[in-house]
Amino acid sequence: MTKQKYYVDLASHEISEENYQGTANFCIYADDEEIEQLRSILNTMDEENFTTFWRAHVPFVEYHNDTANYNYDQNLMGAFQMMHDLGDDETKEHIQTMGILNNRPL
Repeated sequence: MTKQKYYVDLASHEISEENYQGTANFCIYADDEEIEQLRSILNTMDEENFTTFWRAHVPFVEYHNDTANYNYDQNLMGAFQMMHDLGDDETKEHIQTMGILNNRPL
């Protein structure tokens, strides 16, 4: 499959073929299947984020013991790993300098 250039804005969970107003954080090259996989990860993050919002209103549930927070964090790491794998040189370097994947295989 042919890979196309995409821009990913992780804050808004958007994937686009255009870098509208320069808001995208990462540039990747992916085929349709890879974009679907990344979109699935970002959608799961949205769902878990909604769940964590409600959990935040329950003071006796600690952050580190909350499944939704754990799932969100794992999906975030998966998104960074995938963007690193598919990213251009600048994206790869940026993610490496963040140090976010130090405990995960690159």
